[in-house]
Amino acid sequence: MIETEWFCDSIDDFISFYAGVPDSLLKDFCACISNRKSAENHIIAANEGNAVALAAGHFLATGKPACVYLQNSGQGNIINPLLSLADKAVYRVPMLFIIGWRGEPGIKDEPQHVTQGELTLPLLDTLGMNYAVLDKDSDRTNVETIIKQARAELDRELPFVLVVKKGSFSSCRLDNEEPQISRLKREDAISILLEVLPDEYRIISTTGKTSRELFELREQRQESHYKDFLTVGSMGHTSQIALGAALSRQDTPICCLDGDGSVLMHMGSLAVNGSRSGTTMLHVVFNNAAHDSVGGQPTVMNTVNIPAVAEACGYTAAHSCDSGEELRNILQQHLPRPKGMVFIEVKVARGSRDDLGRPTISALDCRLNFQRGLKD
Repeated sequence: MIETEWFCDSIDDFISFYAGVPDSLLKDFCACISNRKSAENHIIAANEGNAVALAAGHFLATGKPACVYLQNSGQGNIINPLLSLADKAVYRVPMLFIIGWRGEPGIKDEPQHVTQGELTLPLLDTLGMNYAVLDKDSDRTNVETIIKQARAELDRELPFVLVVKKGSFSSCRLDNEEPQISRLKREDAISILLEVLPDEYRIISTTGKTSRELFELREQRQESHYKDFLTVGSMGHTSQIALGAALSRQDTPICCLDGDGSVLMHMGSLAVNGSRSGTTMLHVVFNNAAHDSVGGQPTVMNTVNIPAVAEACGYTAAHSCDSGEELRNILQQHLPRPKGMVFIEVKVARGSRDDLGRPTISALDCRLNFQRGLKD
């Protein structure tokens, strides 16, 4: 196992700026960087492409390469700025990439990671990027050799990638966790929604713990899962899946369950949703100001008036609440069907119960069940 503090010390010799999107496999690395770097030298970006742009800006201003960290699911988001901005045939901007390898072949993982995991290394080959793989058996001598290789590539103004397998880094905890912005638990808020929403509603929920909690609540309530589409992967796109369904099925009210990190990742979706304000949809955003499913690293959404942004984008109505009672009252204002596009920010606490399970049906069965439910 690689000692995290030592690793960060080693790359600090030639890296002074970090940007990225947190990943569960890199949570210890991310915690270490957060503990030691100022806000000017470490940015948790809205999405992975933005992190590449931040690294490019740092290089333009200082002549020094930056580090960009991400889960391999974010490789797609970096391709455009990587090839059209940082590439050696364009501006030739060096940067060190650290990529968590979810879905590694031969290692059991969630369905959304399987294909991405298989294509992680082939995609790097296609992009012409040199890389090395780190795992729990990497000893200090081996890692030192790889870091020297990475530094040599950066000195040539070329990118280098460290692909990190599960369990590679030793444990490191955040020194200072952000204060909770609410005492309301997300699972309790979802439970209220299930109690209050009329039977005809269909729910499209974001990736991570939100969908897991929705599934568990249906199980507890002994209800069928045909009303819910549990989005796995594709972070940031949930509201557009919901809008696509709402536009195509005006007879069926749609409720989108979203997260603050998801909204932040592709915030332009709010403008597109608002442009279709005549469409009936509830857009409920659970805001705990954290990337809760991958380690609890902070987002910037505790400083953003999200309802005001939604309203400015054209939503018919926008609300914020931080208690179950307030949530019930807001929902009652817009039921049985909202008049247009309604936005509800629900401020919730970070974390979930320790025994939270995962859906026991496959992603394909989830999709088929949802479609059958719409037909019925």
